[in-house]
Amino acid sequence: MPDAPNNDRLVSLDVFRGMTIAGMVLVNNPGTWSAIYGPLKHAEWHGITPTDYIFPFFLFIVGVAIPIALARHVRDRPDRGVYLKILSRAAKIFALGLLIYAIPFFDFVKTAAPQSIKLLITLSFAAALFFYLVDRRILAGIIAGISILAIFAFYAVGIDIVWYDTATMRIPGVLQRIAVCYLIVSLIHLHTDWKQQVGIAAALLLIYWLLMTLMPVPGCDVATIDDKACNLSAYVDRMILTEAHLWSSAKVFDPEGILSTLPALVTTISGVLTGTWLRTDRSKTEKACGLFFAGTILLAAGWPWGLIFPINKSLWTSSYVLYTSGLALLTLGVCYWLIDAKGIRRWSTPFIIFGVNALALYVFSGIMSNLLWQLRVTGATGASASLQEWIFANFFLSWAAPVDASIAFAVSYVLLWLLLMWLLYRKRIYIKV
Repeated sequence: MPDAPNNDRLVSLDVFRGMTIAGMVLVNNPGTWSAIYGPLKHAEWHGITPTDYIFPFFLFIVGVAIPIALARHVRDRPDRGVYLKILSRAAKIFALGLLIYAIPFFDFVKTAAPQSIKLLITLSFAAALFFYLVDRRILAGIIAGISILAIFAFYAVGIDIVWYDTATMRIPGVLQRIAVCYLIVSLIHLHTDWKQQVGIAAALLLIYWLLMTLMPVPGCDVATIDDKACNLSAYVDRMILTEAHLWSSAKVFDPEGILSTLPALVTTISGVLTGTWLRTDRSKTEKACGLFFAGTILLAAGWPWGLIFPINKSLWTSSYVLYTSGLALLTLGVCYWLIDAKGIRRWSTPFIIFGVNALALYVFSGIMSNLLWQLRVTGATGASASLQEWIFANFFLSWAAPVDASIAFAVSYVLLWLLLMWLLYRKRIYIKV
């Protein structure tokens, strides 16, 4: 079993992480995608909604944790083991991002095996992943091995396996971007001081702005960030990743694409600078005031920059970086002042439960969400529907308007996972890579 969190850890950071991951699960799991309140949607293109705060908040939090986790290695000369640990952690996070959608490694709907057997195999793979993450590697290997044997046993009874199509697998993603940013920014932190980090951040934001606004895009008469296809970031994604490996809902661009990772690095660096500030010997009041001051400055800088380089989550524009980093600083500032400075913690328990197991929550809630859409049930009329649609229609849509039923489903999903994460928290099981 992994060790419990240190008693001297920054509790406000756990709470902020918990609030953020809870928000991510909420907006990712409406009852139906056809009826959602506006604040729970991403901005269509330019502009910003509360939903667009969530991912940059998470990258910011990753950044805050870096100087805390690597404090000893910054004081001493980093050895080979430090680099291997950083690389290994980044690789595991990246792999988890791919596994969420690859499990159970065959097409659940198209493979003509009994649905109960397919469900059992899928849950077995999820269980194997869970035991691997809690350092029960032998048990994880046994369960995974049995699951693989079960798949190949389908052949013995003449069932044709439709394998998961890696040719259309989306390569970018939330965890994938977190992994890349964690890797690069950790290395930057190990070899630079805070002034150099500010310089790197400023240079990346300016370079990205110039690239996106001045660089011509092949095949486009006019390159403009107002167009989802005719902007440099989208072009780079299509050229390197190809459309088959991009976000299926967009096809011509990916919101976690290659070029837009440059400004995303700055979001993470802003977290590193914050973590460095919180590790100083200043009083808690001074630290909180510093967070509020820096957050206000970034907000004040990001909004006017957005008038000429629009705030855009999908492109992760430079103005978006400043604006959301400012909001992240202010939010963490409130949490830090209430929890670490004033000791007002009772309200924060659910978010601590989420925050100490944020990775587990994201991974396994994603796997469950996929299952809800893939499992098929037959309704009273004899029509087939996904289990998600059936639950939504019978337990939520039956008593509320579609948009209210949709958010009620999402809230219920979050509460279900609060219960499951509480069971881990109660057993002092903290999953990390």
